[in-house]
Amino acid sequence: MNNNPGDRRGARSRGLRALVLAALLVGGSFNGTTYGADASVVVPTGPAYDAVPQGIPTAEDIATMLNLRFHIGLHDALKIGEAVLQAARRDTISPILLLAVIAVESNFDRFAVSVAGARGLMQILPSQHRDIVLRASDLTDAGTNVSIGSSILRDYIEASDGDVHDALLRYSGGARDYPRRVADRVSVIKTAFPVQPRIPASAAAAHFQ
Repeated sequence: MNNNPGDRRGARSRGLRALVLAALLVGGSFNGTTYGADASVVVPTGPAYDAVPQGIPTAEDIATMLNLRFHIGLHDALKIGEAVLQAARRDTISPILLLAVIAVESNFDRFAVSVAGARGLMQILPSQHRDIVLRASDLTDAGTNVSIGSSILRDYIEASDGDVHDALLRYSGGARDYPRRVADRVSVIKTAFPVQPRIPASAAAAHFQ
């Protein structure tokens, strides 16, 4: 659960996001897990990203995986898939990483509540994130919860200069085994999707247009 506010930065330049993406997908790793050419990613537009081609799981792919492996109803599973892809594209984060964090945090139970009061899929702790969690926020809603959780994780990645291991430690509030647990879920979730052909970044971007 993300109970450590950490260092949040207001400036979110595209250049820094490019460095974060490169750390995640080309040279970055955390606790032995490397995000390379075999990672399922959402690739944004722009020449800075052209060296990171990859297929992208669809919301339907994600829903099927959640239904078969985590026994989530197809209706809720599709909402989670759509929410993950939308947040991944906006925040330049691998959707597989977001899915792995959700798996660790809540096992895809959108009604999960921790003893500390963290809520929903990505276990958002309202008391620690009052700047982005409004009173009207429905943290049981997949779109709302994943959007907020992804934004928090992105800020931690930026504050950690692209170090995903450190960002995950921040997200968990300092749980030392948390990055390893997320890495384990990444490995499991990646095997659930069929091997997809490598595609140019321009085509990946067009997938969402």
